[in-house]
Amino acid sequence: MDLDRLDTLLAERGEPAFRARQVWEWLARGAASYEEMTNLPAALREALAAELALSSLAVEAEALARDGTEKALFHTADGRPIEAVLMRYRDGRRSLCLSSQSGCPLTCTFCATGTMRFGRNLTASEILDQALHFRRKEAVDHAVFMGMGEPLLNLDNVLAACDRLPDVGIHPSSTTISTVGWIPGIERLTQRDGPTIRLALSLHAPDDALRSELMPVNDRYPLADVLDACRAWSAARRRKVYVEYLMLAGVNDRYEQAVQLAAILTPQNTFKVNLIPYNPTDSPYEGSGRDAIDAFRAALTERGVPATVRLTRGRDIDAACGQLAVKAA
Repeated sequence: MDLDRLDTLLAERGEPAFRARQVWEWLARGAASYEEMTNLPAALREALAAELALSSLAVEAEALARDGTEKALFHTADGRPIEAVLMRYRDGRRSLCLSSQSGCPLTCTFCATGTMRFGRNLTASEILDQALHFRRKEAVDHAVFMGMGEPLLNLDNVLAACDRLPDVGIHPSSTTISTVGWIPGIERLTQRDGPTIRLALSLHAPDDALRSELMPVNDRYPLADVLDACRAWSAARRRKVYVEYLMLAGVNDRYEQAVQLAAILTPQNTFKVNLIPYNPTDSPYEGSGRDAIDAFRAALTERGVPATVRLTRGRDIDAACGQLAVKAA
């Protein structure tokens, strides 16, 4: 819902300030219509239904993967496409993958979103409406900003959305913001007052030359500077930084590259590596085999760097890591 528009409409009607809070509380609990908001006067419910859509996003398409992962394609009021994902896990977790921009301006070569035309930053309401869409289906408890866009390029709206996610059921400690290494945003998160949201760094290479080839943003913010910013965040927040490392066959998956990666991820209590099997896109890369991934992980753990392998979700509906893109955009 356009929460700013809601405030304006209520003020124009002379409604007390608590009415906006009542509407939000119903939305956060998964209400699918104004009619459900029984502590609002009937006349107000009718007026809101006539003047303000329950969501700022229009659902264009939905897809359900074999593993239970669900993807939704939305359009904003001005026609910008967005995709978001609900991941269902066997242990009961329900995790949302949220987008912060329509498209992405940073053009990482392995990411499908980078092939889209960049649209714009999303508003806080448009970010929240992705979460509320799935909350109307079932309770949710985790969120990752790993969908379309670079969250730290839209940090004000991302943080405004994060401030409301606890009402939806998602605690700050269960919310992760992923970045390619946008240092001004990392520094703002380091200095920010308030609860700590998890930080993930999209790394994918242990040296500047390869990282710049994969991620042009590295020319602006080199690897050493990015890692220093992450160390400062970790020291201030007393939390580990999660390092995302996409496994690309013959590109970044050799034993010596694992050794090099372990050497730069110091001190050892600062970083935890999440190795990501490559999910097919239209890029020229191929994913590393299971043996290569296992050997890479072993090389890291032997050197004191904790590492796990991400469980792939939603690959058959192009909902897995790196696959979000609206091909017509």
